[in-house]
Amino acid sequence: MPIDLYDGDLPDGLDLGPVVAIDTETMGLNPARDRLCLVQLSSGDGRSHLVQLRQGQYDAPNLKRLLTDPATLKLFHFARFDIAVMKAYLGVVCAPVYCTKIASKLVRTFTDRHGLKDLTKDLLGVEISKQQQSSDWGAPELTAEQLKYAAADVLHLHELKARLDVMLAREGRTELARACFDFLPTRALLDLGGWEDPDIFAH
Repeated sequence: MPIDLYDGDLPDGLDLGPVVAIDTETMGLNPARDRLCLVQLSSGDGRSHLVQLRQGQYDAPNLKRLLTDPATLKLFHFARFDIAVMKAYLGVVCAPVYCTKIASKLVRTFTDRHGLKDLTKDLLGVEISKQQQSSDWGAPELTAEQLKYAAADVLHLHELKARLDVMLAREGRTELARACFDFLPTRALLDLGGWEDPDIFAH
């Protein structure tokens, strides 16, 4: 798979189209503690664009412009985390967004398996490896295996969205999904503000 690796920001003039698949790699799963190391993007053409972010260097004006562009739909799997960590380190609220994990939970109520690996296998017949998921993303130089893993996480999101959109329409849940997606930036801000646990929507 073609992979373009950039240091610190997207290049000037890069056009990734109206729907951009995005994922992040961090030092851990606490966005208030674990720093953002890598942002992966794809326009759905089979090519991945990876932005490596060095510790304390989060200027990235081109990346921030894309994340906040109201004309560009940002496509995630588990957007809640990615939005929160990018707000914490890049200082921007990412919108508008679409989350394949939420879409899956709304229409694939016959299963509790909504991970990216499960979705790509069940809906696309594609097996992806999660072997590098827990590796050191803060390393100065990322390995070829890390880059391949990170790139794969955004390659299938456009196709997953297309399949899930059909299911959402079939089950009459398209508008419900859109309302959930619209709320995700607020949900991420609540997480960063300390309302992740206990959840204010819980009893």
